Amino acid sequence: MPTPTAPVILFDDDHYMYVLRDQAYAEAWWEEPDEFTHGFDALARPLSMTGTPHAVRLTLTGEAPNEPELRRLVAAHYGRHLREQTPPQAAALAEFVAALPREGR
Repeated sequence: MPTPTAPVILFDDDHYMYVLRDQAYAEAWWEEPDEFTHGFDALARPLSMTGTPHAVRLTLTGEAPNEPELRRLVAAHYGRHLREQTPPQAAALAEFVAALPREGR
């Protein structure tokens, strides 16, 4: 299976979004696999997370992108956690992902 395209966009069980620079950084940064609910790479391909606390692994679940779901989850994150801001409005996926706030630049 191919490597996820950076950055990776992960959502936790509180519906909080984390945009992390790449797969390796995300795997080192994320602590609890049970807190992961959704994930996507920069091409909107879904990710899964396996492993144990402090030893997680991200993998692509397929080659088919799910851009509508990624955009829906981003909008939900903004609606819940960043109410005073609006989510990126870019039509192109690459521009949309580039406009997302990043963790640990």
